[in-house]
Amino acid sequence: TSPTPPLFSPAPVFPGSIMVKGGRGGGSKKKAQSKSAKAGLTFPVARIGRALRTMRLAKRYGAGGPVYLTAVIEYMAAEVLELAGNAARDNKKSRIIPRHITLAVRNDEELNKFLGGVTVAQGGVLPNIHSVLLPKKSKKDA
Repeated sequence: TSPTPPLFSPAPVFPGSIMVKGGRGGGSKKKAQSKSAKAGLTFPVARIGRALRTMRLAKRYGAGGPVYLTAVIEYMAAEVLELAGNAARDNKKSRIIPRHITLAVRNDEELNKFLGGVTVAQGGVLPNIHSVLLPKKSKKDA
């Protein structure tokens, strides 16, 4: 006759693990993940949430508020940087300077409306000469 298997088998004990009674889940501990990583964002969600709380705009904040605000800020920054990078490439430069940011924002209709009251330091203005100030074309040139 073969030996009968035990009716109760103890839980496997892994080296280095401590048996703790209670708690949620098993013994395997997950690596901590930031709020930005959970949301798939690059900008810091926790820092923006902390800034929201310190500004005291409301008594309470939901968990999704800072995430949404961070996503909006990240999108706006990416949009401006992409257009400024294009302006830098048009001027045959590899670095974005304030002038490129101004050119990017003022040439984009929606960004110009959104950032209408914003002045970029060292940004300059769009090149524009009013048609009245241009020299009149003579008949012999045309």
